[in-house]
Amino acid sequence: MFTGIVEELGEVTAVENLGDASRFRLRGPVVTEGARHGDSIAVNGVCLTVVEHADGEFTADVMAETLNRSSLGALTVGSRVNLERPMAVGERLGGHIVQGHVDGTGEVVERKPSEHWEIVKISLPADLARYVVEKGSITVDGISLTVVDAGPDFFTVSLIPTTLDLTTLGRKQPGDPVNLEVDVIAKYVERLLGPRSQGATR
Repeated sequence: MFTGIVEELGEVTAVENLGDASRFRLRGPVVTEGARHGDSIAVNGVCLTVVEHADGEFTADVMAETLNRSSLGALTVGSRVNLERPMAVGERLGGHIVQGHVDGTGEVVERKPSEHWEIVKISLPADLARYVVEKGSITVDGISLTVVDAGPDFFTVSLIPTTLDLTTLGRKQPGDPVNLEVDVIAKYVERLLGPRSQGATR
């Protein structure tokens, strides 16, 4: 379980093609401190398992399903990535509940800079639009953000200087892909209330 508060802007240092999977080596001195084999680290919002770690770097295997359903397949050596360790029980939930299970990908559509912040418009797959509401939470590349506007095929977020400086969203340009994870609570509510809203009885 994660919170969407990025701890570190890491970097891909190697990519090995394994045929039906890829092995990534990533630099992240903060998130690897005290790391153990089998620990989880979110990479651009995708929960990955630490295979090896040494000297501030770790490796993780990414299967074809994850490569196809997320933007990790577009990463190359030198790509910057958002990194976060799992939340420890008893710590503050700084963002919102994030599972690290990407629901789909969008693209940066437009950036509108202002004096102290920036509005970023991101495309939204049609099957995820019902989970995104104005002032609700959404995870973009592992970053917990508040939705400003929600449309049928897009949403916008407002980014403060800290987010622009310390995450990948400060560098993403129109056309760049981003990982999206909608609020899991909305999905559970839909699942529980679906039969009732259709008039079914228990």
